[in-house]
Amino acid sequence: MVPSKALADAERKPYWLDRPIAPEPLPPLTGDVTADLAVIGGGFTGLWTALMAKERDPSLDVVLLEGRAVGWAASGRNGGFCAASLTHGLGNGQDRWPAEIATLERLGRENLDEIEATLARYGVDCSFERTGELRVATEEWQLAGLDEEVSGAASLGLRLERLDREQVRAEVDSPTYLGGVWDRQGVAMVDPARLAWGLRDVCVRLGVRVFEHTPVRSLHDDGVALELETPKGRVRAGRVALGTGVFPPLLRRLRHFLVPVYDYVLMTEPVPDHLLAEVGWRGRQGIGDSANQFHYYRLTDDNRILWGGYDAVYHNGGLVKPEYDQRDATFEKLATHFFETFPQLHGLRFTHKWGGVIDTCSRFSAFFGTAYGSRLAYAAGYTGLGVGATRFGANVMLDLLQGRVTERTDLRMVRQKPMPFPPEPVRSGVIQLTRWAIARADEHEGRRNAWLRTLDAFGVGFDS
Repeated sequence: MVPSKALADAERKPYWLDRPIAPEPLPPLTGDVTADLAVIGGGFTGLWTALMAKERDPSLDVVLLEGRAVGWAASGRNGGFCAASLTHGLGNGQDRWPAEIATLERLGRENLDEIEATLARYGVDCSFERTGELRVATEEWQLAGLDEEVSGAASLGLRLERLDREQVRAEVDSPTYLGGVWDRQGVAMVDPARLAWGLRDVCVRLGVRVFEHTPVRSLHDDGVALELETPKGRVRAGRVALGTGVFPPLLRRLRHFLVPVYDYVLMTEPVPDHLLAEVGWRGRQGIGDSANQFHYYRLTDDNRILWGGYDAVYHNGGLVKPEYDQRDATFEKLATHFFETFPQLHGLRFTHKWGGVIDTCSRFSAFFGTAYGSRLAYAAGYTGLGVGATRFGANVMLDLLQGRVTERTDLRMVRQKPMPFPPEPVRSGVIQLTRWAIARADEHEGRRNAWLRTLDAFGVGFDS
């Protein structure tokens, strides 16, 4: 099918959020309230922070403020890959924190186990499936990277299954696959919007006061407490956890470390059983390919295929606008790649197409810190792998706010910041040059030019 025909009827909205099961928003804040802990942001970072704060101390008075609806932004628009990795993949973690990578991997897998246990404990129904992930090679030059991943994991006592061409195509049949690696335990699939809505409900059940459509306009220290101004009210809190991602931060220093990157996604209609049988996919694994510009894709619980990634778009000046959520050139490109990967699905149509902004930092994984005499803590910069890692980030923030020295807060990853991005307009020039160089590397068997090698040497980059 011509990609434009397959896209012709697609709704311009995120599939996950476009369903009648979406809950009604909770009322906004009106008037003045006080709290022991105010959580700003109703994405996964804020939701996990509020939930675990109440688990740590049920007597704590916790307020959560969300500018629109819980889960409306990155937390409800993503692919639903809930990964154990805290470091945007094992390779990135080994390069940046080689002395800590064993600890980081263990903490990440413990975190994923704890997510699964929490969802079971509270009865959160969000199609959590511990199916793992296949990382596939579609070019010969990518096979060596798969071998390095397997050996790197083995050095840490982790088992990844290396699959040859026939073995990977026996799992999921695409003529583009040349080999793969299956991480059976390190990734779960989840419905991200239902996860966000479920966590909201748990927070309310535990006694968190959740206010939606309550943007925080300003934050200042009145000498006794931190005061948060909203359109129709005010919160005075002894402690504040900031989890607003890439949106204009209340803490100005974060602007040096974050850039907004747009990622785009398609969702198909449910795949008929006879066509799905041609593809296989009985294990229901998430799948990602191995190029620098990579795709990620997975099955939903009603056997739609979510297909996203490849283009990571930065708009000069770091602008964030609603109209950037749609990009027809990228949708056409993604649809073309989809049918090249699965020619047996010719004729399938897409029902939804959407994009959204991701908080990206130069080391591709979250960073942390405090302000206002350690009465405010923040976590940001997950770079597109935050569905699972946000729970770890929430624990870090709570440790920092409580002044606790823990295994988490002792990590170099937690104590150190990424390299800041240069100011505009240099920032835009550097990022666009890097995007061009990454695309060139994929066209030339992964060979990284002098610019990318220089960035590698300084431990910085650009990704989504």
